Amino acid sequence: MRILDEKNEEIWDSIASSFDKTRGKPWKICIEFIEKLPKDSVIVDLGCGNGRHLIPCAQHCIKAVGLDISLNLLKIIQNKTIGMKNIELIHGNLKDLPFRDDSFDAILYIASLHNIKYRENRIKSLREVKRIMKKNGIGLISVWSRWQDRFQNFFIKNLFKTSRVEEFGDITIYWKQNGLNIPRFYHLYSKREFKRDILEAGLYIEEIKSVRLNSRYHSDNYFAYIRKI
Repeated sequence: MRILDEKNEEIWDSIASSFDKTRGKPWKICIEFIEKLPKDSVIVDLGCGNGRHLIPCAQHCIKAVGLDISLNLLKIIQNKTIGMKNIELIHGNLKDLPFRDDSFDAILYIASLHNIKYRENRIKSLREVKRIMKKNGIGLISVWSRWQDRFQNFFIKNLFKTSRVEEFGDITIYWKQNGLNIPRFYHLYSKREFKRDILEAGLYIEEIKSVRLNSRYHSDNYFAYIRKI
């Protein structure tokens, strides 16, 4: 039996409509990854959100599967993809993926790994990624950077805490769009930690890029190009 994280599901369901309004444009780095895939690829978008990257996956690949913990976000995708027969939507948990071994040629895992609490759970999720990928399958994984402009001072202050209950990198970020004030868990990564966790899960790293999407001075995202060998 696969168990969903009910608290996380409630949080993302509550912001789904607002989230969709602010996440319309796909990231260029993701589109470039998708467009280089063979047309006969079967791809899964883990933490697919409102479908801004899943839809381009379906437009390019023979089949695209989207998984998200939020039913409300999946319903938003359904309304956007009426008539697209090569999309499958799955309500599921990133720590326990409901797919058979060796199912996918390619994986997108964008801005979702950092929403999983506890390192052992993030490692478990990455091991699940490896399990469901075909041999020589490829993927693109992204996380938020710990040292981006917006949160740098917060973590510098945390460096000097003598006692800490949470993991270093943990932070609560509030969703404040459209009059909401909803707390969301994030674990923001250093580049070294991101690399360490991916390797711990048994995946091969072809490249890790530090990217500025919104920050002025420091990278706010890391993107890892991975392969199952």
